[in-house]
This record gives sequence, structure tokens and C-alpha cells, in this order.
Amino acid sequence: MTAADHGALRPPERALGDRAFDVLIWGGLAVLLISSFRSVEMFRMGDLFSGGQNMRQLEAEFIRPDFSQWRLYIANMWLTIQMALWGTAFAIAIAVPLGLAGAGNVSPVWIQQPVRRLLDVLRSVPDLVIGAIFVAAIGLGPFAGVMALAINTGGVLGKLFSEAVEAIDKNPVEGVRATGAGPLHQIVWGVLPQVAPLWTSYALYRFESNARSATVLSLIGAGGIGQSLFDSINSFAFGQTSAIVIIIIVAVSGIDLLSQLIRTRLV
Repeated sequence: MTAADHGALRPPERALGDRAFDVLIWGGLAVLLISSFRSVEMFRMGDLFSGGQNMRQLEAEFIRPDFSQWRLYIANMWLTIQMALWGTAFAIAIAVPLGLAGAGNVSPVWIQQPVRRLLDVLRSVPDLVIGAIFVAAIGLGPFAGVMALAINTGGVLGKLFSEAVEAIDKNPVEGVRATGAGPLHQIVWGVLPQVAPLWTSYALYRFESNARSATVLSLIGAGGIGQSLFDSINSFAFGQTSAIVIIIIVAVSGIDLLSQLIRTRLV
């Protein structure tokens, strides 16, 4: 191998400023982790393996799941999936217009920037907080959970949808424009066909995530499998907790497999 070949195999030299920036970022992250060690009580890690009475009870009961109320658990799990499905459907209805309005290559800046800030607000507020607001407004029940998922997920999908639109190939849009089509037709025939598969993939990923988030929303009275889960934990019925966790894992895994199948059909 010649000297020239050795030179061709060497990685490109990075500027000193780039290397200094990398050191600053990773060094800052390391300092942040070290400085927060005591704040988050990482020194208690050994308690997980100390074999205390609570841990022994948890381990003994958790390995013997109690499926005596399996009909109730499956019914509540199905309600949780329905909440996730409706929440994701509402979120898509929110995200499509906001995603298009928030794309810089589709909307003027005086529309794009306010929409982007609105999307920031929607996805910044935790779904538990949104759910608690709806519970206070309309009472307990799964509808509050649906709306919490819809608003939070709508903000997330809106951002992802707008970024997908900004990454499209301009040529199809220009071709549609050359036929004399207006802005709406340019979006329908030039933009949507390019982003539809990616949008669908994003929506499926969020549906999987919402199936898990809907479980936590039971904390504020939104119904679903989470209510049974927290009741079993609060009553120290860890055998029931184990059974519920197994049902959640099976359901989420099934949703994941179905989503993968749908995504492969989009390629």
C-alpha cells in the first residue's frame, strides 16, 4: 500500500474549534451527571440488591402472576387501546393542518412562526396536566384521557409533519405549479404524495407510545388498565400487578408488530 493510499484511509482532520466544541458538550454532560449524582439519590442503587423485606416480598409475588381477574384486566386494556386510538386520530386531525402551516416551504413566515410556537406549547405541556384540566372541566372518564393524548400528540406530530414537508423534493411541486395549479392543488398533488408514507409511520409510532401513555393517565381518573395497575400496587397485591404488567406487555408488543406490518406495506 502506497503512502497515498495510507493518506486516503486517514479520517479527515477536524478544525480545532469543532473539537473544542465537542469537548465542551461531552465534558459538560459528564459534569452534569456527576453533579446530580446525590440530587437524584443514585447512591441508593444498592437498595435494589440489598434483599430488604419489601424487595423479597415484591420478588416472591411478582414471579407468581395472579390472573384471577383476567377478564377485567383485558377489558380495561382494550379500553386503554381505544383511548390511544382515538387520541391519535384526533392528534392527526390537529397535526395535518398545523404541520402544513408550520412548514417554511409551504407557508409564509408570518404564519409559520406563530404555528411553530403553538406546536411548542402543545407538546411542552405534559399529558397528565392536560388530562387533569379536562377531568376538572368535564369529570372523570376516558374522554379526558383521549383529549390529553390528542393535544400533546398533536403538538409532537405537528412538528414532525412540518419537518417532513420541509424535506420534500421541490421538483414535483414545481411541476404541478407549472400546470397552473393553485396552492391547494400543489399541496394535494405535489406535497402530500411525498410525505404520506412518512406521516403514516410517525402516526403509528405515536399510537404505540400513546398506548403506554394512556396507562399512566389513569392516575388522574381517565380510566383504563392503569387504574387496575395502580390499585394493585397501592394494595400491595403484586401478583395482580405482575399479571397486569404481562397483559400490557403483550398488548403493546401486538400493537408494535401490527405497526411494523403496516409500515412495511408503505415502503
